[in-house]
Amino acid sequence: MVRAAILTIGNEVVSGDVPNTNATWLGQRLEELGVRVVLAATVPDELGAIGDFVRRERERVDFVIVTGGLGGTPDDITREALAAAFEVEQREVPELAADLRSRFPRHPDYAARWAQLPAGSRPLDNPHGGAPGFQIANVWVLPGLPTEMEAMFDAYADELRGPEPIAAWRRSYRTRESDIVQLLTGATVRWPQVRIGSYPRFLPEGPEVEVVLKSSDARALAEAVAWIEPALEAVAG
Repeated sequence: MVRAAILTIGNEVVSGDVPNTNATWLGQRLEELGVRVVLAATVPDELGAIGDFVRRERERVDFVIVTGGLGGTPDDITREALAAAFEVEQREVPELAADLRSRFPRHPDYAARWAQLPAGSRPLDNPHGGAPGFQIANVWVLPGLPTEMEAMFDAYADELRGPEPIAAWRRSYRTRESDIVQLLTGATVRWPQVRIGSYPRFLPEGPEVEVVLKSSDARALAEAVAWIEPALEAVAG
């Protein structure tokens, strides 16, 4: 199983001023590609916090996906933090700097700063924005703006693809978790390669539970669904 960790960077995300939609989108998209996300974290715009996460997690997973901090304001320090994490200097990528200067003639020197990447990095094109992303070793660094991040990720998605996609089955039932826990436990024992989750909600019309089964083993998932779906319907109606 290919595994990934997601790091979202930004004081505004840590404080709750901006919702962390990037982590949600990346988690769903990576599973479609057959990559299991084992950790998603958010840190402020601080060199130490970013560097500590990257140094630790890049040794534990196949990919670290980082978003945020690639603009040109004082709190955009992701390039510096990644250079420090890999113990390399920042170097201007000449052809990238020239391209940025030509694309942003009103502020050429401001834009060219985006080309100061950690030594050894591979620039990543930004189809919907200015600041490029970059890849260094198994760490992929993407913009924080969702439209830019999503477009950049999709442009390179095939390079992150796992051997088998992680398929999902989900249904909602008007019941309580306590009424179906034995069924969920039974399915977990029978099909250990299938991840089973239950997520309760309390609506004005009564309790509801969403049941989700996920697996990269298509046969095991189909067997588990064929067993649990009629059993849940019998209990919950």
